[in-house]
Amino acid sequence: MSIFKRLRDLTMSNVYALIEKAEDPVKLTDQYIRDMQSDLEDAEKAVAAQIALEKKFKLLFEEQEALVQRRTEQAHTAAQAQNIDLARRALEEKKNAEDKRNEYKASFEQNQMLANNLRGKLDEMRKQLSDLRSKRESLVARYNAAKAQNEINKTMSGFGGNSAGSGMKRMEEKMLQMEAQAEASNELNSSKGRSLDEEFAALGKDKAVEDELAALMKQYENKDNQ
Repeated sequence: MSIFKRLRDLTMSNVYALIEKAEDPVKLTDQYIRDMQSDLEDAEKAVAAQIALEKKFKLLFEEQEALVQRRTEQAHTAAQAQNIDLARRALEEKKNAEDKRNEYKASFEQNQMLANNLRGKLDEMRKQLSDLRSKRESLVARYNAAKAQNEINKTMSGFGGNSAGSGMKRMEEKMLQMEAQAEASNELNSSKGRSLDEEFAALGKDKAVEDELAALMKQYENKDNQ
């Protein structure tokens, strides 16, 4: 029956192998669960229909078995009463009932075997679905852990490579350049900021030093000439 196709074509070990190799195993697991749930619902309907057939032929068989017993007793009663025609009719109906009983019995046994087979497969499907649902929980945990580990590894790899070192070196050079530019700018601004009075005052200070130096040198020059 097509509703049991996965049971024939895929064992759970094969299903698990496909899930493990999938790009997104969680999505694939969820899809298998949905498919199996749908198949399980169809299987339950099919099994119910088969059980109904089993019960139907069992009832027909039991009815004909009871009729055979009743016609047998009636044939004996008619024979004891020496009613040959009535005994003959009872035996004829007994024979018809026996034929139907045997037919219904064969149909009952056949449908009972099919129903038992489907019951077993239905139980297997339920177990497989339960196992797959249980596996999903551990699979989700493993999948999320693997994703988190990959993200951490990807992030950490950026700290240890040459690109990170060279990038830091470029930052340091840039900072040194900016600091040098700032210092030069400060000196330039300081020079530009002196007023005219400050310039003359500085010039006066320089003249006083030169005059004192000249007097000192002249003093020692006179001593040498003595």
